[in-house]
Amino acid sequence: MSTSTVRVSEEAKETLRRLSAQTGRKPGELIGEAVERYHRELFLKDADAAFGALRADEGAWAEEEGERAAWEGTLPNRLEK
Repeated sequence: MSTSTVRVSEEAKETLRRLSAQTGRKPGELIGEAVERYHRELFLKDADAAFGALRADEGAWAEEEGERAAWEGTLPNRLEK
């Protein structure tokens, strides 16, 4: 595993030390998890914004609903007996 040096405030370092002591996890693991969570949060915010823009465009939304309806017919609605 490669390493990098990242400058953080003393407050952030102290919080990281406390979290490490509380969880028993290494500071690098905690930082890695925090970065991944933030990455996912931004991804979901972007997806939500794109979905909102799609809904705001009546023509595009109607096209989306039509496509969903077409795909709905391919899904089984009942279990076969």
